[in-house]
Amino acid sequence: MAPTAGNRILLVGAGDVGAAYAYALVNQGITHDLAIIDLNETKARGEVEDLNHGVVWAPSPTNVRFGSYEADSAGAALLVITAGAAQKPGETRLELVDKNLKITGGIIKNCIDNGFKGIILMATNPVDVLSYAAWKTSGLPSNQVVGSGTTLDSARFRYLLGQLYDVAPMSVHATVVGEHGDSELPALSSATIAGVPIADELARHPERRLEIEEAFYVTVTSAQRIIKAKGSTSFGIGMALARISRAILEDQHVALPVSTLLSGEYGQQDVYMGTPAVLGRGGVERVVQIPLSEDEQKRFSDSGAALHAVQDPYFQSSDNS
Repeated sequence: MAPTAGNRILLVGAGDVGAAYAYALVNQGITHDLAIIDLNETKARGEVEDLNHGVVWAPSPTNVRFGSYEADSAGAALLVITAGAAQKPGETRLELVDKNLKITGGIIKNCIDNGFKGIILMATNPVDVLSYAAWKTSGLPSNQVVGSGTTLDSARFRYLLGQLYDVAPMSVHATVVGEHGDSELPALSSATIAGVPIADELARHPERRLEIEEAFYVTVTSAQRIIKAKGSTSFGIGMALARISRAILEDQHVALPVSTLLSGEYGQQDVYMGTPAVLGRGGVERVVQIPLSEDEQKRFSDSGAALHAVQDPYFQSSDNS
């Protein structure tokens, strides 16, 4: 199945994450046509009007409008789902599964029933389980269903390492993999800072390991702190979703740490997990299996087991991809 041509985006969810994502899209000129749907029509229409008032300052014109499943599903190249129950203070992402399976399942059914054949980008948590559910529900090939995965986690970790080593985060290449949640892990064995392998840096300065471990702890716990402080995370994930969208719509063949179906990679089967994957106009072009140490591989396997424990009661295992 060939994805829908063009760069029209259908965004379902006009809450904090959806609004931040839409704002990033307009500021970066990623799409010419953005349709927004939300159960709270008044809120969505307010976001549309506000965004349109900024289009004059954007790098290229974007037609931002209030959309509908009937009018916008068939022509959308990318369906981005940010709708769902928000994570509450003290609540894990995996605890959201019951509520958000129902919400996102209904959205996907509406879109497919109205002719959607493009690529689904899932942001609603728990994003790995819901990306798997979106694949199962939509009937689309797995490469056309992708989750935001660990893009935000990796960005947080790169930022903190940049602060630690006084280097721009763009010069830090360190990927967080596994579940977007408590069982995720940093792939330190393949990470570099300004081109220097972290493994080499730790061999010379073993005392810095505690600092790096602390940076990862801050990474894993940042969502809870931000939610407690302002009610939700929005800007970081909004910009991460915009980056993924650009990679897909512009056929960039860039590798980003997204949630995608694993079919043997890292020893995992029939589960969506965060890993670098090459993204292009067809969605996920291929999974990049980065080298993991023995300890990292064990932690990755434990992360997969944690996801299966939540996913499997809802879905019968399948090897289809």
